Amino acid sequence: MNRRLERVDVASLRVALISTGLVAVVYAIVGMVVVVFVTSNLTSQVDSKLATSLAAYERFVPRFTANGVGDTGQGGLNSPALAWLIFPSGPEFTTIADQTQLPAADSAVTAPMTTQVKGVDVRLVGANVVTNFGPARLVVGYDVDSVSQTRTSLIVTEAAAGVVLLLLVFFGTLVVGRRVGAPIELARQRQLEFTADASHELRTPLAVIEAQTSLALNQDRDPAWYRHAFQRVGSESGRIRRLVDDLLWLARVDTPQGRPTAEPVEVGVVVHQSAERFAAVAESRGITLQVSVGSGPLVIMGSSEWLDRLLGVLLDNAFKYAPEGGVVAVSVGADGNRVRLVVEDSGPGIPDDERPKIFDRFHRAEEQGGYGSGLGLAIADAVVRHTHGRWDVNTSTLGGARMAVSWARVLTSSKDPGEPDPPVSWTVPAGQPPPGEA
Repeated sequence: MNRRLERVDVASLRVALISTGLVAVVYAIVGMVVVVFVTSNLTSQVDSKLATSLAAYERFVPRFTANGVGDTGQGGLNSPALAWLIFPSGPEFTTIADQTQLPAADSAVTAPMTTQVKGVDVRLVGANVVTNFGPARLVVGYDVDSVSQTRTSLIVTEAAAGVVLLLLVFFGTLVVGRRVGAPIELARQRQLEFTADASHELRTPLAVIEAQTSLALNQDRDPAWYRHAFQRVGSESGRIRRLVDDLLWLARVDTPQGRPTAEPVEVGVVVHQSAERFAAVAESRGITLQVSVGSGPLVIMGSSEWLDRLLGVLLDNAFKYAPEGGVVAVSVGADGNRVRLVVEDSGPGIPDDERPKIFDRFHRAEEQGGYGSGLGLAIADAVVRHTHGRWDVNTSTLGGARMAVSWARVLTSSKDPGEPDPPVSWTVPAGQPPPGEA
């Protein structure tokens, strides 16, 4: 059993048992009502036939002869209609061929009732009649074994159907409960982990600030020490501020109110602007920046602010992991009916076992200082998901990571689509200023 979902499995089993029990009770009640209704309906039909038979025999009784009740004594107890003519001092005549007599206790029957005659269920009704030989008791019966068999068959069928139904309810509720509960439980656990990780990330800079403050208050220091202490405090405060900003952004993006309205965005323009902004970073770190913008329009539906943040995260990660003297490349172009953005570097790359976890919040592919809080790719993933993009994480030909995103292309532009923007490419060599700043 998955330990992370153990609570869901236990809760789902409990819900399945409770649901199955409730369904079993309801089904039993409904089944009993159905059996009673069907039996009552069949019995009513028998009683109607008995009343008809009794009326027919009453008309025949005045013409009774010594041969018995008419001349129909051909059947047995399984005959549909049976009749007994009983005189107070005997004899007793019947339509049954073997002259089966009616039990004395049942001879006084008036209203319809069910009894057994030689092990056969018989429905009886009787009346006082006058014959040529004096007053007598006429009792008419109807074999209701078929009603009993129908009731038994119905009960067996309901029991079999009930077992199947309860199994379906049990396993269905178990599966549905797990499918519904698993995402909720995982979200709850992620929230707990998120809170714990956020607390851990905030604890370190706060501890540094507290330590620097305590040392500054313990005794007088020279100005250089205070300057260094304030630099440390400022650095850790900035780290806290960036972390809080990222947390607030992720909190907003999880709500519909925090998401901007989608609009056509020219990705080539966003890439151009981001590349110019990171050209200074490339120069300061001695990294070659290669930029390629394909022929336009390269328009998608999204938010320019969010796409700028996505480019910022991908380029920032690429520059962090690219070694001094390495290469970072960013390109965007049309790929059929999609726009494809690629950012790659010559760094160490992403191990295969790390790739499924790189978008988890607070996860770092490399546990090294200075590599951020682990929220950058979580933010990038949120942007890609909410702009309906697709990730393609692979190894770059430069040797490092290759982060590619594609979106559905929107064929609209402020310019004449018959005159697309020409492709643009440039390279910022390591240690050189960006284009236009020489």
